[in-house]
Amino acid sequence: MMKFRFRRQGADPQREKLKQELFAFNKTVEHGFPNQPSALAFDPELRIMAIGTRSGAVKIYGAPGVEFTGLHRDTATVTQMHFLPGQGRLLTLLDDSSLHLWEIVHHNGCAHLEEALSFQPPSRPGFDCASGPLSLARVTVVLLLAAGDLAALGTEGGSVFFLDVPTLTLLEGQTLAPDDVLRSVPDDYRCGKALGPVESLQGHLRDPTKILIGYSRGLLVIWNRAAQCADRVFLGNQQLESLCWERSGNTLVSSHSDGSYAVWSAGAGGSPVTQPTVATTPYGPFPCKAINKILWRNCASGDHFIIFSGGMPRASYGDRHCVSVLRAETLVTLDFTSRIIDFFTVHSTRPEDEFDEPQALAVLLEEELVVLDLQTPGWPAVPAPYLAPLHSSAITCSAHVANVPAKLWARIVSAGEQQSPQPASSASSWPITGGRNLAQEPSQRGLLLTGHEDGTVRFWDASGVALRPLYKLSTAGLFQTDCEHADSLAQAAEDDWPPFRKVGCFDPYSDDPRLGVQKVALCKYTAQMVVAGTAGQVLVLELSDVPSEQAVSVASVDLLQDREGFTWKGHERLSPRTGPLPWPAGFQPRVLVQCLPPAAVTAVTLHAEWSLVAFGTSHGFGLFDYQRKSPVLARCTLHPNDSLAMEGPLSRVKSLKKSLRQSFRRIRKSRVSGKKRAANANSKLQEANAQLAEQACPHDVEMTPVQRRIEPRSADDSLSGVVRCLYFADTFLRDAAHHGPTMWAGTNSGSVFAYALEVPAAAAGGEKRPERAVEAVLGKEVQLMHRAPVVAIAVLDGRGRPLPEPYEASRDLAQAPDMQGGHAVLIASEEQFKVFTLPKVSAKTKFKLTAHEGCRVRKVALATFASVACEDYAETCLACLTNLGDVHVFSVPGLRPQVHYSCIRKEDISGIASCVFTRHGQGFYLISPSEFERFSLSARNITEPLCSLDISWPRDTARTSHRLRESPKLSQANGTAGVVLAPGSRGGSPGPGRSKGADTPEPPEATLSPMSIDSATSADTTLDTTGDVTVEDVKDFLGSSEESEKNLRNLAEDEARACAILIK
Repeated sequence: MMKFRFRRQGADPQREKLKQELFAFNKTVEHGFPNQPSALAFDPELRIMAIGTRSGAVKIYGAPGVEFTGLHRDTATVTQMHFLPGQGRLLTLLDDSSLHLWEIVHHNGCAHLEEALSFQPPSRPGFDCASGPLSLARVTVVLLLAAGDLAALGTEGGSVFFLDVPTLTLLEGQTLAPDDVLRSVPDDYRCGKALGPVESLQGHLRDPTKILIGYSRGLLVIWNRAAQCADRVFLGNQQLESLCWERSGNTLVSSHSDGSYAVWSAGAGGSPVTQPTVATTPYGPFPCKAINKILWRNCASGDHFIIFSGGMPRASYGDRHCVSVLRAETLVTLDFTSRIIDFFTVHSTRPEDEFDEPQALAVLLEEELVVLDLQTPGWPAVPAPYLAPLHSSAITCSAHVANVPAKLWARIVSAGEQQSPQPASSASSWPITGGRNLAQEPSQRGLLLTGHEDGTVRFWDASGVALRPLYKLSTAGLFQTDCEHADSLAQAAEDDWPPFRKVGCFDPYSDDPRLGVQKVALCKYTAQMVVAGTAGQVLVLELSDVPSEQAVSVASVDLLQDREGFTWKGHERLSPRTGPLPWPAGFQPRVLVQCLPPAAVTAVTLHAEWSLVAFGTSHGFGLFDYQRKSPVLARCTLHPNDSLAMEGPLSRVKSLKKSLRQSFRRIRKSRVSGKKRAANANSKLQEANAQLAEQACPHDVEMTPVQRRIEPRSADDSLSGVVRCLYFADTFLRDAAHHGPTMWAGTNSGSVFAYALEVPAAAAGGEKRPERAVEAVLGKEVQLMHRAPVVAIAVLDGRGRPLPEPYEASRDLAQAPDMQGGHAVLIASEEQFKVFTLPKVSAKTKFKLTAHEGCRVRKVALATFASVACEDYAETCLACLTNLGDVHVFSVPGLRPQVHYSCIRKEDISGIASCVFTRHGQGFYLISPSEFERFSLSARNITEPLCSLDISWPRDTARTSHRLRESPKLSQANGTAGVVLAPGSRGGSPGPGRSKGADTPEPPEATLSPMSIDSATSADTTLDTTGDVTVEDVKDFLGSSEESEKNLRNLAEDEARACAILIK
């Protein structure tokens, strides 16, 4: 008979209200270092710092947790930024010469950033004061005067214009033209040459009527605005790069394009100065690169700091990125690994103070921010509480651990402090401390783990707005590489001059690509973790509070199982070091398991209570007992035609011809597959479905929504054997009366393998189990007929809730699972979600996402959503990210769609691949190589900046009337679509749940699954969407013979009725 669905009733208003209390989508904060920075500013009064980027983003930072973000309307590079001291206002200059005034304003007690005014100068170059309105060429430099109410604009044409900052309007009649300056210059200096662009403008700290103007040709002029004349003229002949005016006004320092700098005396006198007091090329005598910026800071001790960037010998060190710090006879050349954008010193700026007394030096680089303590001998680096470069080595994977126990947190923090101990004499702390963080201290801690290309795993404090580095684990020391030999050669070849000092942690170069981390898993109750890499290495590590020296056990697992006809053509395995090795405090390796062939690990999971680790590659999966240090199981998942899996990601034998040949073969197969499947029994079901779907249906009923037709996938597609997910569960697999340990594995070809494990039970009260061997028996094998890759697997207990993590139930840290009712297994493939009953593995419910929405599943996680209206109510739901960048939320176990949001641009493939969900309905994804965007799907658990700033600027109505708009904070400052208001601008005071952070404790009844069930980052292979979602082939290897015969009879009856059944 034909199945109809009667017309749906209207949406349940009670359920819709509940959805609003559970779900809400917000992009809240961007963690990490801004991508492609281009400008820097610092407010010494408010102690806040601003960074501008090439995409037009403006980011202001203060104390940890104090952040403001804005984005210019046009995607233009921010070239200069200037704070109006103490006012919370910022003037930005873009590369199109437009000026923008930003304000930090308060609403409902929280501050956020708004763009108040903008000014676009006339585009016609030159100016004509007599015949028309002022026009100015490209603005090259900006100087704020008179407490920020006036700005001087230096241009490419050599003119200096003046701008009223509160209104952003040009002041007519005050323009300083090059001809006005040339009148004060001797005739022999003019000689028909132009002065060139204005390179630098400097203000006098104690006399705001005087301006120091530096022209590209080398001419320096102290201009008196009150008298409209030049007080002093300095006739420089070298091309000018930068200027600095000492606070007393008696000394000028100029830097030049030939790598030299000059010190000029600006004492009393009216005649032009032709020679500087001091002129030197610090890294001469050979040709040097330009000194791009120079600072002079004096001290009460009588000596002074000279700080400059560039100036290195062109031939030998022209490719170095250096900032030199000179004090008396001490010179240090700070050697960075990325380009220098700008730098500033934190020093006294009060006019009544006689000395600068610099406290710290902040250097903005293209890939990181470095702060040095200038008050401590040796000028050590100050650890950054935020803005740490996530991409110091390229990120290859990430994972989130919620509700970290306080003891483990303290041990990780302690291990991190031992890695970078601070000198005892250092009393300096982070100098950027403006504003107040209003967010409540999170009651629970969250860890973000990032695996990197150089074999390191970094631990980050993701509990709040500021992503703080805690600890770095390196796995490279376990293997033999050539990096030590290269380092020793480099050190031997380097001379004592210049006195280079390596600074910063950005190091994009990997000694060996095989070291790259592909998967990480951490047990937060036993402090054990697994790190799996690109060359098939799987490390089991344990946290130790003291350094140790010990050997690491090495074991190999052959995943091919001596299968003939396969030859590995990829990279070799990494060679481990032998003998006892020294290990610092922190996570120390205990066992190294080497997969053979040494292909990249695509899935890994850890069960510390059973002392088991499971891992999978493109060839198969294995199970290892790390307590007994012996393999338990190895299963090959390769198809006979799957030759591509034998080449590996780093193979050099791939060719364009071969790739094209395989592509055409797949196209040809898809075209003729319909003819080949004519003899298949499943084709009868498809034909019956098509005929019945074409028949007319009564008008008083409504058919199910139109679904896309899904073609079956070929069984011998390349990379069909890739293991996508692994999962441990204590559930019913043998029969409905006895439960026990199981292991589940899902592959790229839609196969699911379920193994029953015999794990010796630990004695009562004991932590370790007996030393007897673990046994694994294949219990079930499920083949999804659409053959879509299996993204995730999770077992649900009798109440439909995910099973707790290892040790959670035994230590009374979570509600024990229901072992009385029937269990079910949720299998998420790229095309559908399906719930099967256990132990019979019969379909219970499903949702065909690809057929309904036309998208594929990329990431999946089970998350708990707490209600904002009732603290005791929460629901466990399935969060899913698709290849179109949309996030869908489904109920569990009913698989009913709840909400869906547009989260990531569908073109942002790397962002979609990097997404990781948390247990409490939040998520992270990379918006650039150095930045994570944090988003929340929960209406209650939101981590966003909630901060305030003490501003001295009076907010009168005359000024507020000029405000243009509230600055939208785009979903990412690097250009993604979607608008979220800036921090604190959503209106209304923050509710009690909004400031609780990421790890608000969940209600006791909302127990969650062991971990975020997720697809393998390295296994996100794009395959054709084919295969109708019909009947799964389930093989039961544990059932009785009577049950097998009964199943066969049922299958035969189903096929007989196929012509009359519309398969949904």
